Amino acid sequence: MSPLTKATELDKVNMFEKYEAFLFDLDGTVWKGNHVIPGVTDVLELLRYHKKKVFFVTNNATKARSANIERLSSFGIISNESEMYTSAFAAVLHLQSLNFKRKVYVIGEVGLVQELRAAGFEVIGGHEHAGLKFDFTNKQKEPSVDIDREIGAVIVGLDREISYFKVQYALTCLLEIPDCLFIACNEDQRGHFSQDQEWAAAGTMVAMVKFCSGRTPHVVGKPSSLILKHVCSSNQLSPNQCLIVGDRLDTDILWGNSHGAGTCLVLSGVTTESQVLDSKNEIHPTFYMDSLGELLTIESKISSSCSLM
Repeated sequence: MSPLTKATELDKVNMFEKYEAFLFDLDGTVWKGNHVIPGVTDVLELLRYHKKKVFFVTNNATKARSANIERLSSFGIISNESEMYTSAFAAVLHLQSLNFKRKVYVIGEVGLVQELRAAGFEVIGGHEHAGLKFDFTNKQKEPSVDIDREIGAVIVGLDREISYFKVQYALTCLLEIPDCLFIACNEDQRGHFSQDQEWAAAGTMVAMVKFCSGRTPHVVGKPSSLILKHVCSSNQLSPNQCLIVGDRLDTDILWGNSHGAGTCLVLSGVTTESQVLDSKNEIHPTFYMDSLGELLTIESKISSSCSLM
């Protein structure tokens, strides 16, 4: 394999001309913390001008698709629900593919609950179980969990109000309800919920339930194939027509590499150049560059008639 090098101007032109659809991660790719990454808005306008299909794919299940669309709008980026995929929506797609009709227990936040309820699923838990506790001080009565026996799936996403109560409720469902599904929105290790620090991500919550239950979850977010298959089937695309752009080797790049899509790593999020080039790294993107905004350098090379001004 030839040494991995940063994308040249020719690489960028070839990237633009080869792919019909561009799938962008959000955190660390389009925005970081509360700031849009410089140049991103103009790059998206350039892609749309040239009739490229644009999608946004995030493993963050704490917000519904509508909330992400609203946030993009605040940065001057127009989108719609057909272009927006979250791991919460992926959980919905998975349940629908199973013709699932039972109740769902959620360890997660309001966005995950909203997506499930909008699709017609009855949800227990989530943010509505925040603050609930067991009383271990009552010597007259042992603590117990009174679960809803109509639950048929436990879905775990990022939950910044995770508690012993929620984990125990999920565990009891998985142990005591026959055929109860265990679904993980994703198993991300860390996220960047502020501009300067990394934070424990959904994989932390999934690992807790996985460890105590002894069950392996079905993962629906990146790098699972579910979202890419849905994008392709809904838009008459094949994976090799898609370029996945993101800041994580273990989700974004692994996702594309595993399912036949092109990949472009941006160094504006959690991954550093030294990590990409490390001899121990086995996940290699098709291209890599400092940030998505770098694509603006090829605007004049794509078409002399194209101008954002």
